[in-house]
Amino acid sequence: MGEKLLEIKNLTVAYETDLETVHAVNNISFSLEKGSTLGIVGETGAGKTTTALSILRLLPERTAKIRSGAVLFKGEDLLSYTESGMLKVRGAKISMIFQDPMTALNPILTVEDQIGETLRFHNAENKTSAEIAAKVEETLEMVGIPAFRKKDYPHQLSGGMKQRVVIAIALACEPELLIADEPTTALDVTIQAQVLAMIEELKTRLDTSMIMITHDLGVVAQTCDDVCVMYAGEIIEIGSAEDIFTAPAHHPYTVGLFGSLPNLKADTPRLSPISGLMPDPTNLPKGCKFSPRCPRRMDICEEKEPSAFVNGTHTICCHLY
Repeated sequence: MGEKLLEIKNLTVAYETDLETVHAVNNISFSLEKGSTLGIVGETGAGKTTTALSILRLLPERTAKIRSGAVLFKGEDLLSYTESGMLKVRGAKISMIFQDPMTALNPILTVEDQIGETLRFHNAENKTSAEIAAKVEETLEMVGIPAFRKKDYPHQLSGGMKQRVVIAIALACEPELLIADEPTTALDVTIQAQVLAMIEELKTRLDTSMIMITHDLGVVAQTCDDVCVMYAGEIIEIGSAEDIFTAPAHHPYTVGLFGSLPNLKADTPRLSPISGLMPDPTNLPKGCKFSPRCPRRMDICEEKEPSAFVNGTHTICCHLY
């Protein structure tokens, strides 16, 4: 076991309005070792992004409530930090690549201004304006964008280049933890492969740990050391990448995710999608949250929440085990 950089303990997050309460994240726990990559995988609405925003304390102030839990970064609970304390963490120690590069960038600021803003705010080494400008060019070159494009505005860049700029902003201060929230969703498969390879290379070069949030098990296989499978705000399976991809036992939802991957063999169905929809987060079902969609459900699944079955580094929350 390596040194734990991040540890989430019993985190519960809800979005509350006058009319209803959305149970977004429900008592989840996991940890990330220094230098490793953790994948969080699941359908839209599983609670992946809410988990990431909770770590950085970027949840909507008026509606989001962290009801319980701890977010330990290098042993210190970020949930106890003041806002001024969190400003020193965001960007410098923990950065996030946001989901949509089209909306993550400010349309009225140049690329240079947006990368430079992060560097100026966290200018612990008291660099001069010229040194910051040189660092901007170095960061752009690092993500494969020629330095002369620094004067461009976002609308002058392709989707792939916008994503590279977002990555450059996140890595400008060389953070210890990078959270990548579906960083390739808006890109075609060719550019997606290039961006993933670049993220992996930069992670290794900068000795950065990473949380990769995705719905694509192919991305998980390419980038992750450990994997959490989330469903309806809960972690239903967790283990090393080897456990998730080669172990004989899996949660039926994980089996469904594998079945949703394209199969090019001529004698088998190309896709085996999971039937039904994610449950309403304002009215989650009793017992196992996946039971209404599960092809292997039993009577106990609809009445009692499953306990964790642990086999070495592999944990499954299912009544089948």
